[in-house]
Amino acid sequence: MANLTITVDEETVKRARIRALEEGTSVNALLRGYLEEYSGVRRERREAGRKLLELSKNSKAGSGGKGLPKREELYDRPIMRNRPEGPL
Repeated sequence: MANLTITVDEETVKRARIRALEEGTSVNALLRGYLEEYSGVRRERREAGRKLLELSKNSKAGSGGKGLPKREELYDRPIMRNRPEGPL
């Protein structure tokens, strides 16, 4: 991450810190969020998330509504029953 230095009068910074504290955040986090929004970073992240969700919905992979197999089911398969004993 890069550091950024800005010049703001003391009263503005004081009031901003108080308000940020009341909102459970920091002036640094507020400015970072503003710059991300202003530069389009947040929009790009939202778009990437939307595309990922769309890909997952259109994917042919899945359990077909059956859910994940239980541990016992995984180990009770022919490939597991016929394997040699001992460490791999």
